[in-house]
Amino acid sequence: MDWDRVRIFLEVARTGQILGAAKKLGLNHATVARQLSALEREMKTRLVKRDTTGCTLTRSGEALMATAEKVESEFLRVGSQLASTSDRVTGTVRVGAPDGIGNYFLAEQLAALAAMHPELIVQLVPLPRTFSLSKREADIAIMVERPKEGRLITTKLTDYSLSLYASKQYLDRFPPIRHEADLAGHLFITQVSDFVYSRALDYSSYFDTMMSRRYECGSVVGQVEAVRAGHGIGILHDYAIRRYPELRRLLPEIRFVRTYWLVSHPDTHGTRRVREVHRYIASRVRAERRHFMIE
Repeated sequence: MDWDRVRIFLEVARTGQILGAAKKLGLNHATVARQLSALEREMKTRLVKRDTTGCTLTRSGEALMATAEKVESEFLRVGSQLASTSDRVTGTVRVGAPDGIGNYFLAEQLAALAAMHPELIVQLVPLPRTFSLSKREADIAIMVERPKEGRLITTKLTDYSLSLYASKQYLDRFPPIRHEADLAGHLFITQVSDFVYSRALDYSSYFDTMMSRRYECGSVVGQVEAVRAGHGIGILHDYAIRRYPELRRLLPEIRFVRTYWLVSHPDTHGTRRVREVHRYIASRVRAERRHFMIE
């Protein structure tokens, strides 16, 4: 059996799409489809049902996927053992993270790590979503809720806080805000409720009865920029706001505390490159932990 074809099949199974698998593998769409068909002919069975909405596994496909993932894990384990004999950190590591910590902390820190290791490629994906490590969407993920399912290596990274902020420019145009009741009538800059992927991020509901005017933005960066521009009041990450002296914290008694979890998959955690990136993230957050919380 051709392992390259099995590897392509695995990516199709994980993404549920031939086009999606092609993009992940850096191959042509037609090449992926052709290799998948060749594997089905080789095994004399249909592995995938193809339709306009994507691909689903047949019973034979599910059986092959289970076996192929075991073989893949063994390849990774052996590769990790061989790589551990070298002092060089090589290869590609993808880190998935919420866009808050991704843009306002990891972007700078991981660039520094990549600069230290010329043969290491670090891919940072700072998006407001969850990442599946079992589907190889990322090698390392930072999550806002501790995973309850799956074979995962989970470490508490840090607690962090969020507070209400407005720009000095904005506050100069309105009466002082000293009490929660004073928030009425102000534009509330917050996330898009339909895109909140974790209950831990549903802190904006606290203001439902206080602030009826809303501007909803799916990006943390977008929310910060809207507040900085002087258009309204938002709940922002305290560690991100340190760099913006024009922003003012409001009603310090209103504070939200959440937790970041550092998560990796046991199949890849032992590889030198993943282990090094994992260690580096943990050490940099530990060194800067005082900035993640505000009293």
